[in-house]
This record gives sequence, C-alpha cells and structure tokens, in this order.
Amino acid sequence: MFVQDVTARKRTEDDLARQVAARTAERDQVWQASSDLLCVASLDGYFVSLNPAWLRTLGWSDAEMKARPFLDLVHPEDVAATVAAAQGLVRGEPQLTFENRYRRKDGDYVWLSWNAVPRDGLIYASVRDVTEIRCQAEALARTEEALRQSQKMEAVGQLTGGLAHDFNNLLAGISGSLELMQTRMGQGRMGDLDRYMTVAQGAAKRAAALTHRLLAFSRRQTLDPKPTNVNRLVTDMEELIRRTVGPSIHLEVVGMASLWPALIDSGQLENALLNLCINARDAMPDGGRITVETANRWIDEAGSRQHDLPPGQYLSVCVTDTGTGMPPDIVDRVFEPFFTTKPTGEGTGLGLSMVYGFARQSEGQVRIYSEVGQGTTVCLYLPRHYGEAGDGDVARRLAEVGRAGQGETVLIVDDEPSVRMLVTEVLEDLGYTAIEAADSVAGVRVLQSNVRIDLLVTDVGLPGGMNGRQMADAGRERRPDLKVLFITGYAENAVLGNGYLSAGMQVLTKPFVLETLATRIRDLIADA
Repeated sequence: MFVQDVTARKRTEDDLARQVAARTAERDQVWQASSDLLCVASLDGYFVSLNPAWLRTLGWSDAEMKARPFLDLVHPEDVAATVAAAQGLVRGEPQLTFENRYRRKDGDYVWLSWNAVPRDGLIYASVRDVTEIRCQAEALARTEEALRQSQKMEAVGQLTGGLAHDFNNLLAGISGSLELMQTRMGQGRMGDLDRYMTVAQGAAKRAAALTHRLLAFSRRQTLDPKPTNVNRLVTDMEELIRRTVGPSIHLEVVGMASLWPALIDSGQLENALLNLCINARDAMPDGGRITVETANRWIDEAGSRQHDLPPGQYLSVCVTDTGTGMPPDIVDRVFEPFFTTKPTGEGTGLGLSMVYGFARQSEGQVRIYSEVGQGTTVCLYLPRHYGEAGDGDVARRLAEVGRAGQGETVLIVDDEPSVRMLVTEVLEDLGYTAIEAADSVAGVRVLQSNVRIDLLVTDVGLPGGMNGRQMADAGRERRPDLKVLFITGYAENAVLGNGYLSAGMQVLTKPFVLETLATRIRDLIADA
C-alpha cells in the first residue's frame, strides 16, 4: 500500500479557498455598495444580475427588471441606437460611454452612460446616472444661446444706427437735389440741372453700394461669375485706388506674371479690393505704403487645414499696409458681422464681412495677418479657373448698343411700376416692342401664348405664386431657347441656384445703369 502526506497541499487549498471567499465577499460588498449601476445581461436582451443601485436609481425591483427585455425600459427615441449598440456587443465589440434614457418606475426618464463588454456569452456593464450632467450641459447651452441672441441684438442695434446715419445722408442728397431741380425748372433756370442730377446719381450709387455690402457679408448676393484676368482688373483699378487713398499714401501694385485666371464676379472683387485699400488707408493716418500683390498658390494637405480650403490651385490677391496693425483679440473679430473699430458715423462694420462673404461664396477664403505697429496683410484666395479669361470690357461698348431688329419683342415682368416704366422706355428707345406684366401669372400667360418673345426680362421676387426663376423655367418648357435677364435686388440668391445660372440666362442687379441694361438686352438677343 502506498501512503502520501497531503497535509501541505490541503493547507494550501484551504488558504486559497479562504482567499477566494474573502475576494468574493469584497466583490459582493463593492457590488452592494457601489453608487454605479452594475449588471450582467444576456445577449438576448434580459438582465441576469443587477446590483442595488438599480433599485435606488430607477425604482424597479430586481425581479421586475429581470422579468422583461431591457428594451422595454428604453426611451422610444433611443431604441434604435440601443439596438445598434447591442448588435455591436453580439459581434464582440465593447460599447464605451454609450448613452441612452431609461424609464423610472414613476414615469420619468434618466440618462445612463454605459461601459459594456461581452464575455463568454454574457454582457458585463458598469453604468452611471448622468442625468444631472446632461441637465447642466443643456442649461449651459441655453445660456450660451441666450448670450448669442443678446450679441445679435446688440449687433443689429449697431447696424441699424450705422445704416440709418449713412442712408439719411444719402437720401438727403437725393431728395434735396430733386427738390432743387424742380425749383430751378419752375424758375426756368436749366443750367444747374446737370449738377443736381450728378449729385443725386452719385448718392444713389453709394446707397446701392451700401446695400450690396450688407448682403455680400451675409452671402446673399447673386454672383455673376465669369473667367477673369485678375491682374488686368487690379491694373484697371490702380488709378481709382490711388485717388481714393490720397496723396499721403504710396501705392504699389505687384502683379505676378502668368497669373492664373479666376471664375469670379469681377464687380464684387473690385468692391472687395477697394474696401481693403480703404481700410489700409484708415490704418495709416500719417501716411504710409499700400502694396497690392497677386500670386499663384498651390495649397497642399497641410495648407488646406491652415487655410480651411480644399487642396488645389488658387490665386491670391493680398493688400498689405504699413499702418498701426491690430492686436490678436481684434484680429479674431474683424470678420464678424457689424464689427468695426471706427467711431459711429465712420463705418457700418460691413467692409471686411463683405470681403469674407464674397470669398466664401466664390469657394475661396480670406486670411488676415497683423502685428501692432508693423502693419496688416489681408489675402483673398480664389480657385484657379482652367480656361482663358474673357475680355469682359462692357464699358467700352456702352455707347455702341445696336438697335432692335424687325419685330424683336421683349417681355418685362416686375411688380414695381417704376421699374417696368424705365425698362420699357429703354426698349422703345432702341426700337423693341415691349410687353409688360405685373406678376408671374400674367407673365406665364404671355409666355404660353403664340406671341413672339425674343427675351424675358424679369424680377426674381414676384407675386402670383411663382418667383422669376420658376416662371422662366415654365416659359422654357414651351420656348426651350428663351433668353432670360433677371433683374434683382441681390437678396434672391438661393432662388437663382446659389448664384449660378443656366445657359442663356444673365443677372443684372438693381439699381442698374440704363446703358448697361440696354447692352445686356442687345447681347442676349444677338446671342440667340
């Protein structure tokens, strides 16, 4: 017989058993005392084991929780997300910081944040009640929204004051000139009429420019992009900028040879460039230097993140001054709507906002670099156009507008009688037959008739159930080759397809020069 002494082994086993019992007791104490909700669940959607924190948090007993699928307690809006998380656990994927809402016994819901892992066919989860944290976050969000609304109202107040000041000055110039013209005509003194007309027209143009800036910064203007030689545009503006900034400012223009063309609204780029140069002048009250520079730019992945632009080829137009510069807290705000460092009456705070709005709407970007005492550089980045730049020199052809051909007819649709009258007068002076309509219903009726129509001239915002674009599209169903000229106050950009028009369509912004209207009409009909 073989006998073996196992006393040491039994002693070891007893020690291990006591340790296991002690660890189990400790685990049970943690399980019982934890403020976190601890649980074990099956993969088919039922709770297997829950600690007492569930009862304290939800009010349901252990038996009530285990008797139903856990989805029964999930908020209806969170069921789909909870099912997706459960499917992830079935695939063996841990679900960390997943949040959903569970129904309490009293009917209220609490937010729970789950850390769940699958093991051996079961789900082990530690869950935390985050209702208070969520409520605090929502309260903070409401406070921030209230602050934003307050800032918006303050900005609107600043805008209203600035616009009222500027528009009252411009209206005084217009109404005063008209009154003097009426007085002088009654006196038979016709010699001063040209001077008063010049003043009134200048004030009207400045009012239109102010409205354009207001809508440009909000990206609501309708762009008329064309392939543009930016170097030539800058060169053509050089004398205007030089006169605007005055003799105490030295202006230098540095145009890069072989600059790529850009597909842009050249008029808006001119406005943006002039605004930047005026800002640069104002930053140099004792004189200085302004440099306008163009360049081709390759933007790679790193530059893309820096400039908030897709990688690709761009051209830049940069305006640099040697002025006072700006501290970082001002630089961070310069593109905000209505923000300005100028005293009341010297600016509405729309200049840089307009530049920013134009750049973003043109699928480009604008960046500013400034140092106190050293000066400021503002750079516009515009996408390269792959093609040739057009001539775009309308001004040289204004006096050469041809007369209408035999029987050529234009339909004018606008709800403003004064606009219809002006357009009709221009058309009749050029020999066209003009047909007027005051709303989209009347316009569609004419377009669906057999009357000859060579061109539709229409406002975008129209009464009658259709806007101008919808009416034009309806007209093209019967007349596929119909040419269309939209005349707009800038605010109907979304209606015109985000600023881009179909073939055979052009846009002219109100107010417009009558010679420009005549040229657009003649060119559109000639293209047909």
